[in-house]
Amino acid sequence: MRYVRTLGEDRLELVGGKGANLGALTRIDGVSVPPGFCVTTDAYRRVVVPVLGDLGDRLDPYGLAALRRTIEEIAIPDDLAAEIGDALGPGAYAVRSSATAEDLPGASFAGQQDSYLNIEGAAAVLSHISRCWASLFTDRAVAYRRRNGIDDRTVRMAVIVQRMVPAEAAGVLFTADPVTADRKVAAVEAVHGLGEDLVSGRVNPDLFTLRDGEVIAKTIAGERPTLTDTQAVRLVELGRRIEAHFGRPQDIEWCLAGDDFAIVQSRPITTLFPIPEVRDQGKHVYVSVGHQQMWTEPMKPLGLSVRRLNMPPSTYEAGGRLFVDVAPILASPARRAGLLGLWQSDPLVGGALQALADRNFVPEVADDGSAGGPPSPPPPMPTDPAIPAELIASSEASVAALKVAIRGRSGADLVDFVLADMQELKRLLFDPRNHQAIMASMEATWWLNDHLEQWLGEKNAADVLTRSVPHNITSEMGLELLDVADAFRRSDNPSLDDPALRSWLDRHGMRCVGEIDITRPRWSEEPDTLLPLILANIRNFEPGAHRRLFEEGRAAARAAEEDFLARLRELPDGEAKATEVAAMIDRLRTFAGYREYPKYFMMCRYFVWKLALLDEADRLVDAGVLRERTDIYYLTLPELGDVTRTGRADHELIDRRKDEFRAYEALTPPRVYTSDGEVVTGSYPHDGVPAGALVGLPVSAGTVEGRARVVLDMAEADLEPGDILVTPHTDPSWTPVFVTVAGLVTEVGGQMTHGAVIAREYGLPAVVGVVDATRLIPDGRRIRVHGTDGYIEILQ
Repeated sequence: MRYVRTLGEDRLELVGGKGANLGALTRIDGVSVPPGFCVTTDAYRRVVVPVLGDLGDRLDPYGLAALRRTIEEIAIPDDLAAEIGDALGPGAYAVRSSATAEDLPGASFAGQQDSYLNIEGAAAVLSHISRCWASLFTDRAVAYRRRNGIDDRTVRMAVIVQRMVPAEAAGVLFTADPVTADRKVAAVEAVHGLGEDLVSGRVNPDLFTLRDGEVIAKTIAGERPTLTDTQAVRLVELGRRIEAHFGRPQDIEWCLAGDDFAIVQSRPITTLFPIPEVRDQGKHVYVSVGHQQMWTEPMKPLGLSVRRLNMPPSTYEAGGRLFVDVAPILASPARRAGLLGLWQSDPLVGGALQALADRNFVPEVADDGSAGGPPSPPPPMPTDPAIPAELIASSEASVAALKVAIRGRSGADLVDFVLADMQELKRLLFDPRNHQAIMASMEATWWLNDHLEQWLGEKNAADVLTRSVPHNITSEMGLELLDVADAFRRSDNPSLDDPALRSWLDRHGMRCVGEIDITRPRWSEEPDTLLPLILANIRNFEPGAHRRLFEEGRAAARAAEEDFLARLRELPDGEAKATEVAAMIDRLRTFAGYREYPKYFMMCRYFVWKLALLDEADRLVDAGVLRERTDIYYLTLPELGDVTRTGRADHELIDRRKDEFRAYEALTPPRVYTSDGEVVTGSYPHDGVPAGALVGLPVSAGTVEGRARVVLDMAEADLEPGDILVTPHTDPSWTPVFVTVAGLVTEVGGQMTHGAVIAREYGLPAVVGVVDATRLIPDGRRIRVHGTDGYIEILQ
């Protein structure tokens, strides 16, 4: 038969995603699949493709409706109708869509195309096959394909025709917990009769939760359970067998007839975040690196490999992101307290780790003495302004030497040089004095906040004291862009070649949104992305605003210092307290600005490497080894070295990684999760928070009220003075926006991440780590940000 295949065929291009999965299910021992057949994509290609024409003009809602009607009204050719009729027997059938872009590992398309139950007779089956073909062009299916980067012209539709099961119960089995993502937990939803009522939401299902072969929780919606515990356990055992065959957690549709389960569909659960691949079967606890770097989007393989080579061996990749496994530390009594103490400043991470420690997720291991407890801290660094200046000069000299040393290198020599230069970057980053300087400002912050709240009742007092500190390269970046705006004002013909902009790019052009990924385009590569920011500065600020804003910040810090010291002197033993606080404020302002320099110099190095690697990519393209220069982004650095040595590239690998990257973009990485896949979260204290307020982490003191502007892409930011920026995350590249806004709310961040540091520097009340802030705060609504206490009120 040319157009009809019995179930068992698993070629995706012929029977679609659902058909391929059903074909695989028929070959799993112990799994029963209702008999039936598939009308292949060859039939769709013969009947439907000729009427599609140029889809580009027909994919608006009105065009789609007309296209569906056209497809439904096509007469199915006699020979095709005969093949389908010959395959049919008596009784009712389910007629179900099976597109080639459906039930895939990266895109499930669940519910996007149509299915029909209890269809009897050849004429009715043929009519519903046409409806299934037409459902490829529903509004929701087209929109879903666009979100997943799938070309409408490449998709084909097969149709599954299966005998109806006389089901007494039906439902869905998730082989991983759909709430916590725990792969050791399965969830069953079940209703009496067919599953239509469950899918449509007309009835509440019975819910069963199972772990390790037993029901650990259940909710029965009616008077009579749909399944016994024994049946639920047996169903999950079937599900585990199916999961093992496909190699990933499954969303399985099932029916129960008598005491026998029939499986009518199985698709991968595409919303689960992947678990890092490890070689052992032990317990692991993964903490997101991206949440600390304020960049939770996926990174391309080259970016991952460059970043990972500068991280500890306990770093793992998953879903295009990096995670550090802290399980060995949780297992060590000598080291656990230090880890938990480190994360006290981020309750969502710290609370998750504490919860895992409390339930002994990672069994405690007796220390053999090698851990030795936390290392003795180095002696405190003196409060000397020459120290950060010296560290900055040393790093500048190192970058200058790199630019000279890399010149003229190519091929494997270049890649080997970059790999070797990473050791120099490590040496600079892990220089003990570098760490001491950063810790000096952090410890001064903690000391001032604790003592000034205790002595004066001032919460987060250090926030105002860090305004306009010297040596803050990131805050200087935003203020210096105001100088570029001034130059544009004075110019008769401002352009991207303006000397002021070129000078700014020489100092800051190696930065960009998501800069931790070396593959992201830098401002020097795409300077036109700065034009909206420059024009906004011209519109929103007067000439000379840079100096005014900096002096206002310095004056505010000086006034706060004088106020605190005067009030301290009025206390018992006040002179001694004031002397201590004055010394600590001096220490804070000496070192606080340096906090931003290590990452700045890392980005300087990244950009030197990147320009050299792209030149090498151009040579490989000219030699016919690569198809385009950006193909190197989908290779690790060592793999790129192999390509330069052999003159051969694996294009299938590159294409597969491009597809994987697109799939990773749809995933939301967890802050903390386990090797079981369980996502664990802490929580913020809610004491004293008004009902309905959104809670987060207070990182920059003060209260401000203004218009919320929800911005997902800095390039599309349209901000006015007084607006409050609400965004998923910020990194240093967002600093030019901070000079305009009056407050900041982010979904990601901590007390010492860059957004928090710059918010304090600019005096912006800020709350970070607000879960789903961009979804829960309507764009344009007035909100009040309580940066001292850590919550946001949405006003009427």
